[in-house]
Amino acid sequence: MTNHKKLELLFNEHGYVDFKWIPTQDIVVAQWVRMKCMYGCSHYGKAATCPPNVPSVPECERLFSEYEEAVVFHFRKAFDKPEERHAWTKKINSGLLKLEREVFLSGYQKAFILFVDPCNLCEECHEKKAECNNPNSARPAPESMAVDVFTTVRKCGFHIEVLKDYAQSMDRYGLLLIE
Repeated sequence: MTNHKKLELLFNEHGYVDFKWIPTQDIVVAQWVRMKCMYGCSHYGKAATCPPNVPSVPECERLFSEYEEAVVFHFRKAFDKPEERHAWTKKINSGLLKLEREVFLSGYQKAFILFVDPCNLCEECHEKKAECNNPNSARPAPESMAVDVFTTVRKCGFHIEVLKDYAQSMDRYGLLLIE
């Protein structure tokens, strides 16, 4: 059984205060998300943690069914320059990876984080998973795993909308699968 209080203290120690626990059956997996990756994302086929280098949509659904609950972490920020968001999400992803490790060491061997954005931990990402510079740290984003982030986070009361320009505050979400 998950000790929410103990883990929430750990989340807070890492500076994560905007989060919600959800049952994994509330994670919405959809084929259309994978199609948006395939036809509309510049990372498709160019990153070790993006399609087609990730499990199929049915395999993603199966993965989520092997967990009882997850934590949705929310991050919000506006930028003067759109290119600044990459450094911001890289920092978030690095922090989430450290949190995953501490949760694992706390006795939750199934802990697995889904980053807020494509992995971007390395300066140069290889197209094939087998050539990844950092395979122990590479993690996919929820969208890479066919998660309909909009529907999923709205179900648990978080705000998200399609942004019309880069001056708007962006909402990013990471998922920690835990049991």
